[in-house]
Amino acid sequence: MWRAKEAFMSVPNYLHEQVGGVLLSIKLQPRASANEIGQPLGDELRVKVTAPPVDAAANEALIRLLADKLGCARGRVEILRGRTSRHKTLKLHGLTAAETLKLLG
Repeated sequence: MWRAKEAFMSVPNYLHEQVGGVLLSIKLQPRASANEIGQPLGDELRVKVTAPPVDAAANEALIRLLADKLGCARGRVEILRGRTSRHKTLKLHGLTAAETLKLLG
């Protein structure tokens, strides 16, 4: 019984399962000292990138960081909302919430 409960992990508010993938809510911090995935901040996951928010450099750095961390092609990480905002919604194609949590650590 104890192990059965362990199998049903709760999904954080920044992840939402969808058909074909997962939606991930991000608060992006450009011009940070290092590229890193931080702690949840309310209903968003904080992500820091060293790139400036100019000419989509920060968005590209975000996609590159997540693709590397998740071990997938950059094409499987898509920005759905917030291209010009720090608050973004991304779709991670072909992943589940459990896989995403495990890979993001």
